[in-house]
Amino acid sequence: MRIFYIFFIFLISVSTVVKADENTSDSTLLEPTGSITLTDALHLALSANPDLSVALRELEAIAGVRMQAATRPNPSISTLMEDARNSTRQTTILLEQPIEMGNKRDNRIKSADIRYDAVNTDIAIKKSEVYANVQAAFYSVLAAQERLSLATSSLDVAKQAREAASKKVQAGKISPVEETKSKVAESGIKIEANQATSTLNTARKRLASLWGSPFPKFMQTVGQIENIPAIPSLQELSNMLDNAPSIQRAKLEIDVRQAQVNIENTKRTPDLTLSIGAKRNEELGLNQAVLGFSIPIPVFDRNQGNLQVAVSRTDKARDELVAFRVQLETQLGGAYERLSTARQSVDTLQKEILPGAQSAFDAATKGFEFGKFNYLDVLDAQRTLFQAKSQYINALLDAHQASADIKRILGDAMPETAVKP
Repeated sequence: MRIFYIFFIFLISVSTVVKADENTSDSTLLEPTGSITLTDALHLALSANPDLSVALRELEAIAGVRMQAATRPNPSISTLMEDARNSTRQTTILLEQPIEMGNKRDNRIKSADIRYDAVNTDIAIKKSEVYANVQAAFYSVLAAQERLSLATSSLDVAKQAREAASKKVQAGKISPVEETKSKVAESGIKIEANQATSTLNTARKRLASLWGSPFPKFMQTVGQIENIPAIPSLQELSNMLDNAPSIQRAKLEIDVRQAQVNIENTKRTPDLTLSIGAKRNEELGLNQAVLGFSIPIPVFDRNQGNLQVAVSRTDKARDELVAFRVQLETQLGGAYERLSTARQSVDTLQKEILPGAQSAFDAATKGFEFGKFNYLDVLDAQRTLFQAKSQYINALLDAHQASADIKRILGDAMPETAVKP
C-alpha cells in the first residue's frame, strides 16, 4: 500500500512538471529577427510586458482575497476540570461556534468583489499604457530610421559636392577654400549620421524593452510614418473621458472605500458565540448537557475610530476623482493641441517648405556645376533642405506621440478605428 502511494505521488509530480513545461513553451514568444510591424510589436508587448504580468499576478492575489472573505469563523473546543479528586471531579467539554452578526460576511464578499473589479480595471489601464508606449516607441524607431536615411542621403550628396569641388579646384575654376568648405560640410554630416545611428539603436532597445527583451532582435520596423491617425474632435474625446479606464478606476476606488465603511459599520455589532457541550459529574455519576452563549457589551469600543477613518477616506476618494478628472481633461486638451499643431506643421511642410527647399537645392547644385554659384550657396541650400526634412520627420513623430498620449488617457473608450495607423 505504501509503495502504491509513493508511485501515485510520483505520477502527480511528473504530470505537474510536464504541464508547467508546456505552459512555459506556450508563453514563449519569438521576436522577429528581420522586420517588425506595429501589430507584431503590440502582440509581443501585450503577451510578455513585465508590468502587465505584475498586474495579472495581483489579480490572482485578489482571487484569494475573495476566497478568504467568504470563509466563516472556525469553531473551537475547550475543556474544564473542577476538583482533582476522582470522587468529586466535574469535567466539562464545550464546543463553541462564533456567529457573525450584522451581515459582516456579506459585506466582506461585496468588498472583495469590488476590489476584484478594481484590479481588472488596473489591468485595462496597464494595457492602455502598453498600447500607447508601443505606439510611441514604434514610431520613434520609424522616425529614427527616416533620420538615418536622410543623413545617409545627405552624406552622399555632400560627398558628390566635395568631389565636384575638388575637380574644379584642380581645373583652376574655383578657389581651394571652396574645397575646404565642402570637406568641413561632409565631416559635419558624418557626425549627424553617427548621431542618427545612435538614436536608432536607442529607440530599438526602448521598443524591445516593452516585451522584456534587453537586446532587440528585429532589424527594422515597417510602417507608414506619414499616415497620421484620424482623431475625433476635442468635444467628442472629452465625452469619452467618463468611460476611460482611469476614470472608472477612480470611481471604483470610491466604491472600495464605501465598502470598507460598510465593513467597519458592521463591526459595531458584536458577534454571538454559541456553546454546546457536556458535563460529567463523578460524584453524582451523571452526564449533563451544557448550553450557553456569550456576546460582548459594546460600551467602550464601538469601532468608532475605524469608522471615522473609513468615512473620511471615502470622502477623500470623491475629491480625488474630481481633481483627477480635471487633470485628465487638461492632459487630453494638451495632447489634442499637440496633435493639431503637428498636423498643421506636416501640411505646411508638405505643401510649401519641402518643395521650395528641394527646388532651391536643385537650382544651387546645377548653378554650381555651371560655375554660376559658389559652394557656399550649395551648402546653404543643402542645410535648408536637411533642416526642412528633419522638421517634417519631427512633426510626424509628434503627431504619433500625441495620438499615443490620447490613447493612453482614453484607453478602451477610444475607438480602435480612430487610432488605426
